[in-house]
Amino acid sequence: MQRDVPKRVRRMRPDKEEVMREEVFHMLIESVRFRRNFYVAFALFVLFLGVFPADAEVNGITEEEVLHAQKGWAEGVVSIGGAYVDKKDYNAAAVRFVDAFYGYDQGPVLFKPTKASAVKFRSTKEEALSYFVKGSVPEDHGFVLQPWSNVRFENAGIVIDGDSALAMGVYYFTDATTSEEVEVEYTFGYFKDESGKIRIRLHHSSVPYAE
Repeated sequence: MQRDVPKRVRRMRPDKEEVMREEVFHMLIESVRFRRNFYVAFALFVLFLGVFPADAEVNGITEEEVLHAQKGWAEGVVSIGGAYVDKKDYNAAAVRFVDAFYGYDQGPVLFKPTKASAVKFRSTKEEALSYFVKGSVPEDHGFVLQPWSNVRFENAGIVIDGDSALAMGVYYFTDATTSEEVEVEYTFGYFKDESGKIRIRLHHSSVPYAE
């Protein structure tokens, strides 16, 4: 009897087309995984922007901006006094000055002027204007109506904290009549409003201690 010999199954090697199909399939799988990870990363990025706005750093105060604000404040004081001497509308100039440099319209302002006793702290715009050019507070004589020919800042230090800053030092007011300088110590606190403008939130002035 003839025995049946089992047939040997010969495995065929995959042709190039099958290899290419497998490679394309794996590439598609990796692409799906990549896209899924990409979308997750993108979602986290969007969430991060919502919690930490991208403009947070952009809106930070710089030392140059503080110096520019001090220069503008000094020029404003001199300008109002000049308008007073020239018999121009110094009251309107004072309103523009307070609106431009202080943050009364944005929130509380802590203002302790140098020459204030009965009303030591000026928490409203009207009280601040009264100190600068006389008004609602009887003790006020109009500090900027001296007038002053120059105001010079000398910062002892400036501290920047994001969108706020502190500056402390001495500023010198030059009397327009006698040319003598009056030394006054100051602390200013600044913040940046929604439009990106530097404004004063804290202003404390005092004469130097004398024994």
